[in-house]
Amino acid sequence: MRLAVVGTPGDRRVTMFRDAAVARGLAEPHVVAWRDVLSGVTPELPPGTLVRVDSPGEDAETDALLRGPGDPTRVGGGAAWHTGFMKGLSTVASFAGAGLLDDIDEIAVMFDKRLSHARLSEAGVPVPAALPGPISSYAALREQMADAGWSRVFVKPAHGSSASGVIALQALGSRIRAVTSAAWVSGGLHNSLRVRAYESEPDVRALVDVLAPDGLHVERWFPKASYNDMAFDLRVVTVVGVPTHAVARASRTPMTNLHLGGVRGDLGLIRERLGPARWGQCLRVCADAAACFPRSLRVGVDLMVGADWRSLAVAEVNAFGDLLPGLGALNGDSDDTYTAQVRALIAGWRPPARRPSDAPHRQPAPL
Repeated sequence: MRLAVVGTPGDRRVTMFRDAAVARGLAEPHVVAWRDVLSGVTPELPPGTLVRVDSPGEDAETDALLRGPGDPTRVGGGAAWHTGFMKGLSTVASFAGAGLLDDIDEIAVMFDKRLSHARLSEAGVPVPAALPGPISSYAALREQMADAGWSRVFVKPAHGSSASGVIALQALGSRIRAVTSAAWVSGGLHNSLRVRAYESEPDVRALVDVLAPDGLHVERWFPKASYNDMAFDLRVVTVVGVPTHAVARASRTPMTNLHLGGVRGDLGLIRERLGPARWGQCLRVCADAAACFPRSLRVGVDLMVGADWRSLAVAEVNAFGDLLPGLGALNGDSDDTYTAQVRALIAGWRPPARRPSDAPHRQPAPL
């Protein structure tokens, strides 16, 4: 079996997948750099090579090819990034003699929060309620919030990741509070590693109006369960549709992302509090979410447990959400997420054939 991975050379994801393949007796996977793909360089891969698509990573040159020159930390440009990424995926799909382990149309849906939310909802997977959109400005956001009777929402860039540009917004009358990792630096909006709050309407208006042109997805705030004074959610990784790994992400802010100060919570304590039946339901919901993307080798599911410790909702699905170093499997094995994927490939898993009803992804109507 010959493997290749489209990613960023030296990126931790690529390295861990390579190590997992070699440890299982396979040849070292060939790495195809995203910057080469986006520059129009097509690799010559031996016939039958299985290609795994991974994240473009935090590579400044790749970022510039995707959304134009500028500081890679800047917030915004998500629509341009998505357009460039889709073109890159089309190039990957054209690799001669290669078999894709990740369906490009499914990746496209997972990278558009509006499309993925709609797909999950249509399949009966529990998700937070969302505003219908389009939301072209702060004024439009407040108008739709008022129409829905909502005072607390999560404002998400349609094509963002790693909580870039996400705003946890509370607005009641003249009182407003927006929690985000975005910071104004030299007149522009940039990602930071510190979560901060904006409490003046002009500041919040400026935030939303910068993000809105690239497309927004706005969900009703889903109050999360908490322990030790920290709210938490679960990142559950599925491999070939089966939940294999899970980590609890806990924080004292609305953002639980580990790079924003969140910590790995005590999954054992959470499972005990949930009980076997409720924990089993958590895994079934994640499996149902992954089943919406049956041609993807792995899916990362962000699952929220409600403050009542009973209700559940999927916040997001992630095409590249398997970077959980040092985490063993739910079945007690020491296998990390990449080893689980390699084992599935050795056992013979390949993406199922497309059905006639599997329509390509479609972009939402323009704003």
